Amino acid sequence: MKLYISTAILVICSLLLISSCTKTILFQANSLPAGYTFPQKDTFSILAWNVEHFVDEHDNPYINNNREDKPREVEKRIGLLAEILKKINADVVVLEEFESRALAMRIAKEKLNDLGYRFFGGTESPDWYMNVVIMSKLPMGVVYSYGSIYTPVLGIKDSLGRIETQSNINTRIISSEIRVNEQFSFILTGVHLKAGRAVRDSAMRVGQIQLLHAQSKRFLAEDKNTNLVIAGDFNATPESGEFQFLLKGDKKVTFIDPLAGTNLFSHPSEKPRWRIDHIIANKNMQKYLIPNGVKVAEGLDIKTLQQISDHLPIVAKFAIR
Repeated sequence: MKLYISTAILVICSLLLISSCTKTILFQANSLPAGYTFPQKDTFSILAWNVEHFVDEHDNPYINNNREDKPREVEKRIGLLAEILKKINADVVVLEEFESRALAMRIAKEKLNDLGYRFFGGTESPDWYMNVVIMSKLPMGVVYSYGSIYTPVLGIKDSLGRIETQSNINTRIISSEIRVNEQFSFILTGVHLKAGRAVRDSAMRVGQIQLLHAQSKRFLAEDKNTNLVIAGDFNATPESGEFQFLLKGDKKVTFIDPLAGTNLFSHPSEKPRWRIDHIIANKNMQKYLIPNGVKVAEGLDIKTLQQISDHLPIVAKFAIR
């Protein structure tokens, strides 16, 4: 018994010593997999891609939709997606309209095993198949889910005159800390904001953007030097009011669009005419972005891309020299 007590006291004292000697950084509470070593490089890349109704071959009994119930050409699409992911070879991948974390893990194991994707995040909807999933070669921290949060549908009132709220599509927002090395990390938020061009759709996106602002402030309140990246399908063009609202935020949180003023388009893949897919960063993170480092993925077979999705993939490259 004395041995157990002495051991417990030693462990507690060690923990107190460690906590007193370290900064309050989120990832320091996380252990790495046994034997894991960080990549010996000072650059990394992020891929964001809406892969359009990407499901597995299994019928989820809690989802009632023909695309999910009776999917077509599943193995063919998985093969094509794996082919493109191999060529891009991004360190972190954000997939939108993707069914599940489990499917990402399966593809990584069966088709991409040599690339090193071993960390995954997903907070799926209980009754819908279009979700946002993160797969990463780099260690991930806490995964934040927003599916339980109600956001306002600004300007839209219900039959009792109250501003409407919704939580159904907030499962399509996911955040996680990504550890690049022992000294550098960033918070990545993957998004698939409300689709549609109607007033109600825009109002729902603005409500979701308010959530993004609020959560970004929370991250920055913990550490004002926190690096933030938001990536995915925003369903908003660069000049739209809601996208500008997201960028400008307020004094505490603003974001920068590295493709502002360019003619790089991401949708539709057959004849791109606008950009609704973005990778943006706050000023803390922007300084690590390689000049001209955000692009529609290059050197890929356009026919293959079109077979996979009506969106083109966006890639951002960063350097932490």
